[in-house]
Amino acid sequence: MFGARKKQRGLYYLLPGMNRANREKQKRILRWSIIVGLVVALLFGLFIYWLNTPHIRYTDR
Repeated sequence: MFGARKKQRGLYYLLPGMNRANREKQKRILRWSIIVGLVVALLFGLFIYWLNTPHIRYTDR
């Protein structure tokens, strides 16, 4: 009587925000954040390199 019905297998429920559009949006955000992080790290590294190089200024006195 109770539970005698055959259960369907393979059913699952998606929580809010688990659809394909959200996964693609998150993937796009991750890609852009990695790109921006690499650019910022490159600029910061170049700035530190520029600070540590000797700046010789030749003046005619």
